[in-house]
Amino acid sequence: MAPRRVLYRPEFVAGYVRAYRQAQADLHDLHFKHMCQMADLRRELDVLRAELAQLRELDTVVRARQNAEIEVAELRRRREIVKAFGAERDPAAPLQ
Repeated sequence: MAPRRVLYRPEFVAGYVRAYRQAQADLHDLHFKHMCQMADLRRELDVLRAELAQLRELDTVVRARQNAEIEVAELRRRREIVKAFGAERDPAAPLQ
């Protein structure tokens, strides 16, 4: 039987190992950068959620004030109607 022929030389395999390790290191760096970006985005999202909660609270207060103003206007209108019905008209005065 003939001796087996060497298909891969050690320096050839070492080049692939170096390339594989470099690719692993690059992927690790990319993963770290993505995790940092995600952390930054999560912090920004938390800030925006807090602002949204404040805006919703402000909207609730503004709507309550507007409803109170509408109610006050309605009560004043009713008061004027009651005053008008209670007022006595001078029969000698001309109708307008």
